[in-house]
Formats: sequence, structure tokens, C-alpha cells
Amino acid sequence: MLPPIVERFHDTHSKRWGATVIPVVVEPVQELTPTKPCLPRELVANTVFLLGRLGLAVKARAIEELEQAGFDAYDYSVLAFLGEGVVETQATIADTLRVDRSQLVGVLDSLEERGMVERRRDPEDRRRHVVKLTPDGKRQLQRVRSIVKRLEDEFLAPLDAESRETLHVLLHRLANHHDAQRFPAHDSTCSAQAG
Repeated sequence: MLPPIVERFHDTHSKRWGATVIPVVVEPVQELTPTKPCLPRELVANTVFLLGRLGLAVKARAIEELEQAGFDAYDYSVLAFLGEGVVETQATIADTLRVDRSQLVGVLDSLEERGMVERRRDPEDRRRHVVKLTPDGKRQLQRVRSIVKRLEDEFLAPLDAESRETLHVLLHRLANHHDAQRFPAHDSTCSAQAG
């Protein structure tokens, strides 16, 4: 004998092949939000990996922001270098910033065309050019500094002032360890010229 629920929905007397109807309650399916894959724990635990990853993110964002403002990534370095009040040769700038000398010529050409730097023959050695910042270059350097400062504030937003200073001190210590000539200790002085 069939259970009463089946008897009620299944007519076994009039049809040779019948179907059993079983009521089913269907709840609406909730759409699953795809989860973003996480980095492997090993990479997240690796300080050098995190430093590199954040460095790439900061660099990409800085390039984007600077280009929108009409600058390229090298403009800031050259303007900041000259903004310290030094008049330097093209070769010294290239060597200090570790930029290929021929690449620096293109950067300086662009800055000179826009009136931000001035190049002249070195009176002591006519084969060399000395470069200095123009008044407009100083104004544009302030503009670039404000962009860089805003980016720095955005990236370091989760850190309070004390943590930011600690991070800077630690990064400076690492930079000094790997390149003491370009990153002297905080209490040392440095000429802009480096080899």
C-alpha cells in the first residue's frame, strides 16, 4: 500500500505509467559574490615582497598622476635635484639619479622646452653643460611636490604621524645600507654630486 500523500497525487488505477507529484518549496537563490583570491600566506609574510609590491603600486599611481599634470616620472627627480640650489653638469645629474645619460638629455630637452631648466656650456670645460632651475621650474617643482605629497598621504593613510616617521627612518636606514653615497645617514651632510 502506498502512503497517503502518494495516493493523493498518484493515480495508480487509471494509468499504467503514472507520475508521482511531490510538492517542493523552492527558496530564491542568493547570488554569490565572487571572492577575490588572496595572495599566498608565504608572500604576505615576506617583507621584501610587500615592499616591492607597494613600491610598484606607488610608482604606477605616481606616473599616472604626474602624467595627468603634464610631467613624467623623471621630471620630479631632476627638478628636486636642481631644487636644492645646485648648478650641476648633465653627467653629474645622470650619475646621481642613476639615469642613462642619453635618456637624461631627453628629459632635460623637455624641461628646457617648457622653460623649467636652463642649460649652458660650462665655462671651465666647454664639452660639458651645466643645468640650473629657472624661476618657472621652481614654481612647477612646488606643483609636483604637492602631487607627490598627496600621493604619500593617500598611501600612508592607515599610519599615524609617529608610524610614518618610524617607517621613513627604517626605509632610510635600508637605503643607506645599500647605497650610503646617495642615502647618507640622517645626521650626515651630502653634496648633490655622487658618482
